[in-house]
Amino acid sequence: MKYMELREQLCDICHKMWQLGWVAANDGNVTVRLPDGNFLATPTGYSKSFITPEKLVIIDSEGKVIEAEGNYKPSSEIKMHLRCYRERDDVGAVVHAHPPTATGYAVAGKSLDEYSMIETVIAIGSIPLTPYGTPSTDEVPEAITPYLPSHDVFLLQNHGALTVGADLITAYYRMETLELFAKISLTAHLLGGAREIERPQIDKLLDLRENYYHVTGKHPGYKHYNK
Repeated sequence: MKYMELREQLCDICHKMWQLGWVAANDGNVTVRLPDGNFLATPTGYSKSFITPEKLVIIDSEGKVIEAEGNYKPSSEIKMHLRCYRERDDVGAVVHAHPPTATGYAVAGKSLDEYSMIETVIAIGSIPLTPYGTPSTDEVPEAITPYLPSHDVFLLQNHGALTVGADLITAYYRMETLELFAKISLTAHLLGGAREIERPQIDKLLDLRENYYHVTGKHPGYKHYNK
């Protein structure tokens, strides 16, 4: 994908996040790895509805600004993104947002670490609740690090949600799938609780993940099951 197209795609995803109500005010942040090893990131202090290509900033692997127009700077939560890239060389993009239903689970201290919906098993696997960490500090990167090798989607306790992917679209789709699954799980709870898929069937579904994403280099957790 051409450089300008990548900027436009990132902005489009920000606008969709805002339209879907996953972020309010200055919430959320999105990054993508560039071919030269640097990263394109959303600026701090701006609603995702107002993000335009020229507002995006380029940072290096330490979070230092390499290129930016005006006084645009990355979010102080960039440490969380950089930890994902550092721990997983298969990660090409990271999305952080506060989708209401999924974040409701995070605020309630409840994980979505279950296999009860076929599409969710194939698309994102199990979803852990990571320990509390103070935003903008090293506490959040440290909290998610133990889970990074085996998961692509995370609930951040009392905070929101985080998804990673090989590219922007994959990371975005995983956030979309997470929020839909959270809504369905909440409805299932109101109806008496979800029925988990039996383990032999889970194994079959997990095997399908390789074909679903056309995986050529599986990360270690692609068959993770931690029940």
